[in-house]
Amino acid sequence: MSGFTYTEWGFTRDGSWPEGYRRVHHRIVVGVGWEAYRRLADGILTWGLQRGAGLQVGAVRAAVGIRVVSRVRLGPLHLDAPCRVVWVEEPDGEGRPQRAGFAYGTLPGHPEQGEEAFIAELTADGLVHVEIRAFSRHANWFYRAGAPVAVLSQWLITRRYLAAARRLAQG
Repeated sequence: MSGFTYTEWGFTRDGSWPEGYRRVHHRIVVGVGWEAYRRLADGILTWGLQRGAGLQVGAVRAAVGIRVVSRVRLGPLHLDAPCRVVWVEEPDGEGRPQRAGFAYGTLPGHPEQGEEAFIAELTADGLVHVEIRAFSRHANWFYRAGAPVAVLSQWLITRRYLAAARRLAQG
């Protein structure tokens, strides 16, 4: 794949972490049963976590290779974050256990360099988990200078993703 601002494509798929990046990893139970899983998986694959966290996203459904720009608004200001989808897993029938989700990687113009994955999982005991995996570092000196704000922003948006996942799973 080309155009990415980092070289470690796909590391989020199996949960491995490249060196030299900040890591984010959250996995929580958000529901029980097939219907909750299906709602969460469909919501993740149609950018429901991002929209539920207050981001504007122009994409319809995650697919490998599509380019998407997430936009964060702060009053009259906005910050665009261009990314490309690196991998996708679709739901697989009604059996369990299974997982679905996707990851996107940063493109030039994004304030960070790295990858972020959003995964819905239905375990053998019927629990529905959402998992967020990310590795990132600041894209340039400007964002490194504002590192505390950038790290706080990532923490806040991750909390919003988790809250959106709970809402999606509950219907």
